Amino acid sequence: MILAAQGLGMPLAAVAGSGNHVTYSLDVRTLLIITGLAFLPGLLLLMTSFTRIVVVLAIFRQSLGLTTTPPNMVLVALALIMTGFVMRPTIQQVNTAAVQPYLEKRLPFHRAVAAAEVPMRQFMLGQIRRRELQLFVNLSGSSKKYAKPNDVPMLILVPAFVTSELQTAFEIGFLIYIPFVLIDLAVAAVLMALGMIMVSPTLISLPIKLLLFVSIGGWPLLMGTMARSFIH
Repeated sequence: MILAAQGLGMPLAAVAGSGNHVTYSLDVRTLLIITGLAFLPGLLLLMTSFTRIVVVLAIFRQSLGLTTTPPNMVLVALALIMTGFVMRPTIQQVNTAAVQPYLEKRLPFHRAVAAAEVPMRQFMLGQIRRRELQLFVNLSGSSKKYAKPNDVPMLILVPAFVTSELQTAFEIGFLIYIPFVLIDLAVAAVLMALGMIMVSPTLISLPIKLLLFVSIGGWPLLMGTMARSFIH
């Protein structure tokens, strides 16, 4: 069966193969690959530790009272580096089980994808909350009963994992926010007691928060806490 794309100036062919398989022309496959590559980075990041790390960093910046420092580019780059550090064992497993065998032509593409799914699934199941997983299993409307979490398909596991990561990130962000809010309240109370109601509390509390954060070694503490949050 040959299909022609009108107005595009290129042939889009779908050729019936043996059995029920359909082999698409090179133009169709190229179009599908380019379209998939546009969404692939975002989907891969949703299956890693990136979501939790970048949300915690954004909440931390807000708790300090700094809206643009560090800039978004620095936060995203830091989150990507931390993601690579946290995901290093999983990435090594994916490389050993799927990437290298596929590059050496020892595995076809679909089997390489299935092999890469195993370590990613193990990582997500290690971080996911049972409540979120059960929620999306129920929302899927599937009548099939899964004997264990490892039997849950990826289309259910990934949104449950992302929701669980957001919940964890907000919990960590809340704990980070508390000491800085207390400093803001203390400074505001002192200024009110001194009758300096025209002075912005942020003007006084910001250097105090920065001094406190730097004096306790805040960045190593924050990075270490986020990295340890993925270890059970």
